Amino acid sequence: MRNLDLLPVPDSSLAFLLPLFSCLVPAGFPSPASDYTDEVFDLNRLLLRHPDATYLVRVSGESMKNAEIHEGDLLAVDKQLEADHNHIVVAVVDGECTVKRLVCEDGAWWLKPENPDYQPWEIRDAGDVRIWGVVTHVLHELVPGKLTALLRTRD
Repeated sequence: MRNLDLLPVPDSSLAFLLPLFSCLVPAGFPSPASDYTDEVFDLNRLLLRHPDATYLVRVSGESMKNAEIHEGDLLAVDKQLEADHNHIVVAVVDGECTVKRLVCEDGAWWLKPENPDYQPWEIRDAGDVRIWGVVTHVLHELVPGKLTALLRTRD
């Protein structure tokens, strides 16, 4: 586990507007595309439910790969949300940060990886772990570009 690489979040009062098309895009058979938009959409509304309590963190490692969280992805993490069973959380264990699924089984709480090559960690005492927030979104590029370049310059 590595320490989290926190990235600054821009002022949430600044809108990041993109066109939002009214049609759905099928993941099956193609349909005729519309050339018009109904509205613009502010990505801050999607990513920042609690702007003053949200941060971004970059992932290292593959312990969460079966939850589609991979090396280099950015996670939007909300510190204001209360962590509960089955939430993916950023936690501090033994002074190091990790991202895992919080699970309650038979009255015991666990931090569980989403990769069978990694072992779950039982939370035996509330002081053993500090939850730094609930992961609300996973951001990853399908075509390397600006995000990849930005993250490379930070290494």
